[in-house]
Amino acid sequence: MKILLISMPSIHVIRWVENLKQTEHDIYWFDVMGRGTLETNVINEEKQFVGWKNRKVKYIKGEFLLSRIYPELYVKLLPLLEVTAAEKLENIINTIKPDVIHSFEMQSCCYPILKTMNKFPKLKWIYSCWGSDLFYYSNFKSHKNKIKKVLSRVDYLFTDCIRDYYLARDLDFKGIFLGALPGGAGYDLKKLKPFKTTNRKVILVKGYEHTFGKALKVIKALELLPEIINYKVVIFGAHQEVIDYITCRNLEFKTYTRHGLSHDALLELMGQALIYIGNSISDGVPNTMLEAIVMGAFPIQSNPGGATEEYIINNENGLIINDPENIDELKKLILSAINSTELREKAKSINGVIARGKLTKKKVQKQIIDSYLKI
Repeated sequence: MKILLISMPSIHVIRWVENLKQTEHDIYWFDVMGRGTLETNVINEEKQFVGWKNRKVKYIKGEFLLSRIYPELYVKLLPLLEVTAAEKLENIINTIKPDVIHSFEMQSCCYPILKTMNKFPKLKWIYSCWGSDLFYYSNFKSHKNKIKKVLSRVDYLFTDCIRDYYLARDLDFKGIFLGALPGGAGYDLKKLKPFKTTNRKVILVKGYEHTFGKALKVIKALELLPEIINYKVVIFGAHQEVIDYITCRNLEFKTYTRHGLSHDALLELMGQALIYIGNSISDGVPNTMLEAIVMGAFPIQSNPGGATEEYIINNENGLIINDPENIDELKKLILSAINSTELREKAKSINGVIARGKLTKKKVQKQIIDSYLKI
């Protein structure tokens, strides 16, 4: 098949694409947000549609302010000001004539192209649901209407959790479900084995602090625990608010910004971590939680909509955060993980079975390849 992938540049998309390397599919990529190239040898530069955001008229003073104050009006005016994603996609479709379009993520990679996809009703459309695409945004009327319009047009669906399949079905998806696959597209366990250490002294925290991420609650819980003096606390993917708080409080925590670590470096850190903590009010199955499972770190993870429960059984192979905003609960969970060697060892054993059974690159690759063959 001739497949056109639509996404922003992302390590998760790159890893997905790598699974198609040995197939005979003809792969193209459209950088829907105009952020740059996709660093993969599976799709050469000639098959990447980048740098397409051209102006139709010169910049008009006050545009940025208008986009902030009246975003819906600005979206309606945008086709008069610059080439839109829908226009560019129509051009791409007419040029390369793909057999299938595959969008990764809803708000940035489906909304802007729906108009064009409706012009080509027979063109197959796959949508990969990420994180909070449906679980969070469907709570807002304006988003819910857009989501329903997209899902009623989409032919095939991938999710990272079963929760989102049921949500999609309730939001007018009537197509074919291709399965719940890990967003990271599987892991090479043999390659990662040397990264794992036995003497683990790192408490690793996902540092997102925004609409969904609640890392500051974790930082404040750790701050209250004298026991952490025996551990090295590392915050990765830290937003500036988290860094500022740690600096202001003079905490001896190591921080890495959103782009401060390569993916391999993060996996190596996971292999040194005794405990991994991810805390948010909305997500799918977090890739970082799966990486903790694969790398033998004990996971403490929030559970929005029950997605985490698809991998973690509380007090068996990890601990589930019921209230992401509750510092006292977080404190107790962290203390429990620190103090219970037996629980951590049991979790490592169970998670090893999960990693080998569900998360290997070979197994996920086969599922991805077989899914495309169904189309």
